[in-house]
Amino acid sequence: MPTTHDQRPTARIGYGFDSHEFRPEIPLKIGGITLPHDKGLGGHSDGDVLLHAITDALLGAIAAPDIGALFPPSDPKWKGADSTIFLREALKRVGEAGYRVANLDASLVLAAPKIGPSAAVIRARVAELLGLDSDCVGLKAKTPEGLNLENAALAHVVVLLEKATSPRKKAAKKK
Repeated sequence: MPTTHDQRPTARIGYGFDSHEFRPEIPLKIGGITLPHDKGLGGHSDGDVLLHAITDALLGAIAAPDIGALFPPSDPKWKGADSTIFLREALKRVGEAGYRVANLDASLVLAAPKIGPSAAVIRARVAELLGLDSDCVGLKAKTPEGLNLENAALAHVVVLLEKATSPRKKAAKKK
């Protein structure tokens, strides 16, 4: 009987981008964390620019439809939705395609608030959501100098997927 070989690539790369405008009277969520700020990011869901970009990077890596196709802003069902819902669906599809997340690198572009004081908490939350150790999640923040983007936040994300041969076990935490 002939044997079939898995012809899928051993690794896949995905890129995601998202942007949202700051608006008053809504909470600011970035990476699943609510940050103290006088404005939040407008969007049909909770406006979490980082989780949206991660979701698109994951979906793109497996050539799946993007976040807007899966969760259309025209559908009232997604009004105010927690962006972790979108991320979990993308992760489910990644697993069904036979892959798992190896690592992620993200760049945020925004004038305020400063991300530095919250970077470790955001990285830890993103790592938790993806089932990764924190050292597999890179996070940088840049200001939009000269770009006339003082009232917006942007996120750029690159994700590396690897073929899933067995379930990943997070490394034991060092004390």
